[in-house]
Amino acid sequence: MTRSTARAWRRPETLLFLMAAGVPLSFATWQALLNNFAIEAAAFTGAEIGILQSLREVPGFLAFAVVFVLLVMREQTLALISLALLGIGTAMTGFFPTVVGLYCTTVIMSLGFHYYETIQSSLALQWIDKARAPETLGRLIAVGAFTGLLAYGMVWLAFEFFDLGYRTTYLAAGGLTAAISVAAWLAFPRYPEPVLQHRRIILRRRYWLYYGLTFLSGARRQIFMVFAGFLLVEKFDFGVDDIALLFLLNGVVSIVLAPRIGRLISRWGERKALLFEYLGLIGVFVAYAFVSSGPWAAVLYLVDHMFFALAIAIKTYFQKIADPADIASTAAVGFTINHIAAVVIPAAFGLLWLLSPAAVFLAGAGMAALSALLASMVPAHPAPGAETVLVPAPETA
Repeated sequence: MTRSTARAWRRPETLLFLMAAGVPLSFATWQALLNNFAIEAAAFTGAEIGILQSLREVPGFLAFAVVFVLLVMREQTLALISLALLGIGTAMTGFFPTVVGLYCTTVIMSLGFHYYETIQSSLALQWIDKARAPETLGRLIAVGAFTGLLAYGMVWLAFEFFDLGYRTTYLAAGGLTAAISVAAWLAFPRYPEPVLQHRRIILRRRYWLYYGLTFLSGARRQIFMVFAGFLLVEKFDFGVDDIALLFLLNGVVSIVLAPRIGRLISRWGERKALLFEYLGLIGVFVAYAFVSSGPWAAVLYLVDHMFFALAIAIKTYFQKIADPADIASTAAVGFTINHIAAVVIPAAFGLLWLLSPAAVFLAGAGMAALSALLASMVPAHPAPGAETVLVPAPETA
């Protein structure tokens, strides 16, 4: 390998791809096994799974504290430490098959996951130029989907053919993520910040639409993350192998579609992309509420997942309207806003689930409708000074 070739692969973008590959090895395994592990090993009901998911979102709610951590370490360093913590928390999960044990390991895993995701979002928006951002963010999703696919495949093989059990599977997945964080630490240099970032909490009135879209995105995501999968297991008796195969299909769809969705956002613009996502989700959530067939519920799960990549448009919308020095702080604040609803909804809706699962999904349809209303306020060409359709775009010379 020549010196120029070595320099070529040691780019910031390559580091983003490597870290993106490490996350799903742990998180996808944790997610694929969670409902079955919780029900079979810890005797969870809808109430306990709701509480667990609320606890899982607490570190996301506290993501604003990233700003203060950055007073003592660089963003790149924090990203790698967080990635290692995600792996450690996942590796520990199978050793604590109790309600309290699962709560504790979930918080450790989640702290790493959410702080990594906060910093990754900030670094991506700083290191990738605006013209390439949608497609590159789509490629990051595709890379994560590919390693997620490997994780789901390993889960399926572990339970279908090798009978490895929860403990060994969680340990292997978490260990791989931790190993990737160490390799990234050793292989890549420390990159300078393109623009010096604020080391304090930033809240700006002109970002209000971004805050609103981010809040509702967090609320909508919880319906999918917590209750769609739980519906498949509780109502339609999906086993670990069924859930793993469904996640495999989701991964294939993301690998194929995510980069194309990124290019579509570049072509359509953020407003059209977000409206398409939210109007489609209204139909998906209403269908969830009344589905009575396992195969059709699985189809809805796949369609629901397909819409996730369109959320790239919220990030690229913010990138276009933001002061570059605000990106790290606002990414942290945005994660906290995203998780305000995420902390409350799983526990509250877990209790609602006990009364009416359909009501949970109809509430999700209402959230999607409100999101569509906000998306209609995104201008065709967002820019500083033209953050919403309520603010006229600045005149150009």
